[in-house]
Amino acid sequence: MSFDTTQWLLAIFAATIVGLSKTGVPGIGMLFVAIFANLMPTKQASGFVLPLLIFGDLVAVFSYRRHTEWSHLRRLFLWTGAGVVLGAFAMHRIDNRQASLLVGGIILSLVALHLWRKRHAPPAAPAAAPGGAGFQPASPAAVPVAEHGAWFAPTIGILTGFTTLVSNAAGPLMAIYLLAMRLPKMAFVGTAAVFFLLLNLFKVPFMIGLGLITTESFTFNLALAPAVLAGALLGRWILPRVSQAWFERLALALSAAAGVKLLIG
Repeated sequence: MSFDTTQWLLAIFAATIVGLSKTGVPGIGMLFVAIFANLMPTKQASGFVLPLLIFGDLVAVFSYRRHTEWSHLRRLFLWTGAGVVLGAFAMHRIDNRQASLLVGGIILSLVALHLWRKRHAPPAAPAAAPGGAGFQPASPAAVPVAEHGAWFAPTIGILTGFTTLVSNAAGPLMAIYLLAMRLPKMAFVGTAAVFFLLLNLFKVPFMIGLGLITTESFTFNLALAPAVLAGALLGRWILPRVSQAWFERLALALSAAAGVKLLIG
């Protein structure tokens, strides 16, 4: 593996986006997936990016771990592990275009489902007058969460595990799940950080077994690690400056854009 000057610049930019997606702008991850997929074969890119993702996850966990909502993670872990195993089998049986169509269709379907649920969710109950009985300060976490069937977490978990192994495109799926849970932005980022660190560490043996992480590829990862750190620090600066409403709109819009990009190729 060797890069010319232009390819190195693109790789550095993509690595910066890795860090930014982990700490400040969820859903933007499809951009670095697309760049690396154009620098090398798609399946090879899936393994190449993984150590960079883990480095970004470590920075995000260090930054936001106190905001993690562990109850959501416990609902997903087992199902996500099953999805990773399914993805490992699928890597030998589907080509890159089939994987893109499948993942893109899944993401857009879940975006549509989220918008439908949000449109039909019951209105929040009015708060009691200040000082009155039962008065509680308004907060994003206090918004009632729409009911989800028992199928929701297992479905998201399996799809997330599958798509993360096949194409590293699980970010939009996790964003849709956390938006559906109506987490405040700090809890959103903290929960996603721990989830993806554990998930990506779980993927490492599969990627090594598939020959997609090698000593050579890891050497390139080390060279790009400072760019991941720079992006993560930029994300930490951006996140407190984005309102909850705009954070949710951005996450959903980027998820939808990712799904469209996968479908059109």
